[in-house]
Amino acid sequence: MRGRQLPESVYNWTSVVGTAVAIVSFSIIVLLLLIDAWVEATTVYLGLLTFVVLPIFLFIGLLLIAVGMLVERRRIERGEHGHFRPELNIDLRNPRHRNALAIFTAGTGIFLMATAVGSYNAYQQTESVEFCGTVCHDVMKPEYTTYQTSPHARVSCAECHIGAGAGWYVQSKLSGAYQVYSVLADKYPRPIPTPVHNLRPARETCEHCHWPDQFFGARTTVNQHFLGDEQNTAHPITMMINVGGPTGDRLAKGATEDSHDGIHWHVAASNRIDYATTDDKRLDVAWVRLTDANGSIEEWTLDGESIDDQDLSVAEVRRMDCIDCHNRPSHVYRSPTWSVNQALATGRIDRDLPFIKREAVTILDDEFEDTEQALAAIDEHLRSFYAEEYPEVAQATPAKLDAAIVGVQTIYQQNFFPEMKATWRDYPNHVGHSESIGCFRCHGSDLETSEGEFISKDCSMCHSILAQGTGERSQSVAPEGLVFEHPVDIWGEELETNCTECHEGGSEIY
Repeated sequence: MRGRQLPESVYNWTSVVGTAVAIVSFSIIVLLLLIDAWVEATTVYLGLLTFVVLPIFLFIGLLLIAVGMLVERRRIERGEHGHFRPELNIDLRNPRHRNALAIFTAGTGIFLMATAVGSYNAYQQTESVEFCGTVCHDVMKPEYTTYQTSPHARVSCAECHIGAGAGWYVQSKLSGAYQVYSVLADKYPRPIPTPVHNLRPARETCEHCHWPDQFFGARTTVNQHFLGDEQNTAHPITMMINVGGPTGDRLAKGATEDSHDGIHWHVAASNRIDYATTDDKRLDVAWVRLTDANGSIEEWTLDGESIDDQDLSVAEVRRMDCIDCHNRPSHVYRSPTWSVNQALATGRIDRDLPFIKREAVTILDDEFEDTEQALAAIDEHLRSFYAEEYPEVAQATPAKLDAAIVGVQTIYQQNFFPEMKATWRDYPNHVGHSESIGCFRCHGSDLETSEGEFISKDCSMCHSILAQGTGERSQSVAPEGLVFEHPVDIWGEELETNCTECHEGGSEIY
């Protein structure tokens, strides 16, 4: 029999098992790398297995080899097994030593190379959109679905949720470890609570692309709206949005106290706005402080009295940034009213179907146990309505009805997730004020200074209505701006109350 060609301490069951685990794991990794290189269409699970799961088993195998050798070495030292010389004596003329050194050197080199490649690819894999959105199917399905139809659909999750730098990367992975446990133990809340209170400041993420110094001027937008009547009457509102600019200070420019610099005045370099809320959703604002370029401070509180540090310690205090208004930049859950309006405007739902706006919003606003039940209910509701109320429409234009049903079902699948109890009501969008309180958290609220001055609710600060309505309800284009007129006469209440007191985006008011 030939003599042993490796150190005596290698020959033990623990090291043998570790060697087998390491070799098998490494072989599978190499095989999967070849598959990934030669096969065009692979799944996220291939990368997850190759760069995350299998390297763990490879490391365990190598660890077992080391532990086995250590234990066996101690046995040899005690004279229980074989003979062991403690001093390191490498003789390259000895075939055993040469073989051991060659295997160790080659193995170490291959391991280090594989570790480097694997670590980099593991980093890339865990930072990918597919990893974030599809590995935890049920939990992340709402966020991943809404992300795919958002303005940031081509921006990776990590760019906003983590950003650059090792510190936030490590912090995110530590947070992710608990999230993995929550998923495996089924301890995650439904819906996932927002806002994320430990989210990286927008100045370190959003502003890498959205350069604040370039915010200026105004832009025109058309809010598509259709009434819930038989004709699905169009009532668009054309608005000039006063985006403004963050670099101009109203007093430094010599303007009057009543002049305004647009919406982005809130994040101007010359202004600092701090505020405190008393709820987890950041909806109940209890204190606002403005510090201007000259260092002057103005405060608003609910009773007009100064607020002390003790009161602020029990509230969440934030410096205002992009996320305080643009709180749903990539995960926007659209309401039934908004979604159906857009579908009608783009032709995905045919306006010739009587009352389609009303009926679509009504069924979308209903509650269902799961998506499958909802899709079936949408189909049944619309077919039953037209079969009973407009049988001639159902018979004459079945293709339009079929397309409308598909359109409404698509809206549901993109915005409603009953399994996670996630809808637009759970995730309000603070841009504007038509379906969520948004701007009116501060403007027009009960906050006042010690002199009794309130934060202005003047609509012209942020936008001007250039035109509204069509046909008999239309008003001519007015560059100087029109007074908002409700599509249905509510006797001037639209000028006295907040939109959200009636409108929530559901079937209460269309």
